[in-house]
Amino acid sequence: MTTRAQLRPQWEDLSLPQQVAQMVVVRASGYWFDHQIQYPAWEPPLETLRYWVEDLGVGGVILLGGSAAEVAGRSHWLQSWAELPLLIAADVEEGVGQRFAGATWFPPPMALGELAKRDLPAALRDAEAMGAALAQEALAVGINWVLAPVVDVNNNPANPVINVRAFGDTPEIVSKLATAFIRGAQQFPVLTCAKHFPGHGDTATDSHLDLPLIPHGLTRLEQVEFPPFQAAIAQGVDSIMSAHLLIPALDERWPATLSRRILTRQLRDRLGFDGLVSTDALVMGAIANHYGPNEAAVLAVEAGADILLMPADPEGAIQAVCDAVASGRIAPARIQDSLARIQQAKRKLRPQMPTGGTSHAWENLPPAGFDIEPLMAHLAQPQTQHLATDLLQGSMRVHVPTRSRLQNLTLAAPRRTLIVLDDVLEREFLNRTAPAIALPRQRGFRVEIVDGHTPAGLALQEPSPTPTLLQLFVRGNPFRGSAGLSQLAAGWFQHLLDTQQLAGLVVYGSPYILEQFLPQLPVEVPYVFTYGQMAQAQSIALQTLLVD
Repeated sequence: MTTRAQLRPQWEDLSLPQQVAQMVVVRASGYWFDHQIQYPAWEPPLETLRYWVEDLGVGGVILLGGSAAEVAGRSHWLQSWAELPLLIAADVEEGVGQRFAGATWFPPPMALGELAKRDLPAALRDAEAMGAALAQEALAVGINWVLAPVVDVNNNPANPVINVRAFGDTPEIVSKLATAFIRGAQQFPVLTCAKHFPGHGDTATDSHLDLPLIPHGLTRLEQVEFPPFQAAIAQGVDSIMSAHLLIPALDERWPATLSRRILTRQLRDRLGFDGLVSTDALVMGAIANHYGPNEAAVLAVEAGADILLMPADPEGAIQAVCDAVASGRIAPARIQDSLARIQQAKRKLRPQMPTGGTSHAWENLPPAGFDIEPLMAHLAQPQTQHLATDLLQGSMRVHVPTRSRLQNLTLAAPRRTLIVLDDVLEREFLNRTAPAIALPRQRGFRVEIVDGHTPAGLALQEPSPTPTLLQLFVRGNPFRGSAGLSQLAAGWFQHLLDTQQLAGLVVYGSPYILEQFLPQLPVEVPYVFTYGQMAQAQSIALQTLLVD
């Protein structure tokens, strides 16, 4: 009896549309059901997704949302539908738990940079351990392409999109920590990804919303932006993601994602990278607002991209690239080069599987069955949770004077904690059981929450001056930026200072916000800063501050 696996095509038998489809990675929801889809403009219903995988033959899927168990099940479905093995990708720079509930959520990479300032060897060991733990958890839920690490040098405090996603603000620290992370991940058969070439650290514009411009010359790029990518290449990183940036010193006309001068001449020819080159998401405003969705795909392939990540119209993008080949605009060899690199990358994902009599036998093995017990055995294990805790505690900044205003709150009545964040409706880490709410409430604090939806001035109308513990959740968030939230946080900080109500401060996320406030903060006001925003970070920070 002939099985479906035996009917799967070999790479050399693929038609041109099938070859181009292997270059496309589509976005999908990690939730089980269509009615749970969070971003319907980007995440297709199940039948459409199945059509893209089964009939179009796309090369991969990038997932967002859902629990770890749901993603494990969905990954299994996707692989069972595919004629050729899929790349299953996720932006898990801070651990699988950053995107998928139940797995481990580490603090952002800049926490490791903070540790490196105090003890570089320990930080390097932690970065390697984090890379290994992240890769293991990724594999447990079916993710085989880890879109990390970020190797941008965040030397612009106003950067709204990279921010704490970077390891630090010097090429030396970023290079060392990134290569340690990659070394850890290389202990498991997953692909790693250095991003965002040629360097997104010195921008004040969110490329999810518009096209940033980098004014620096080639000498500066070679000294600051390039070295972490060179280090990642030397360490054997599997893929590099482009940045949606306009850099006139390298290409006056095209942004990096669409620039042959940058992706081919610089990255391939000059830096010698021979792995996968992926675009950043093609639905981002920097590209989508300036180029047609299908023309952008053609331009990216012309530039040298192997992977077209999240095209707005996958079927249209495939057809547009095929038309460009048919018209002579793109040489067939350009597609073949990318296909060979994709095949090589996918082969790495099952190195333990025998090749037998043909070099393609590994591709004909069906995916392993989905079993919840192995999943539970590899996620959020005690040693991984301890590593996350150690990173949070080791990178935390604490100032608790012996005689502080916060001590007076044990006798004060009423007292409150004021929580400021961008959008409470979209922040799963801040629910009624979150420590930022539950711990102060247990100590008799009134809890108030202010976000971008709160009418201006409404929360200022307290009946009388109230000793206040101010909690700020502020960091750069793609598609949201941080400017508006920073202004909201600064406004509240200044108001509480002016009215002598500020009794304590907790900043979750960006160290740049803390540094902005410190010159004005009275010495008797205690504060805690933590890079994390998850429940674990909230608990550690508040237990440090709310001492009896």
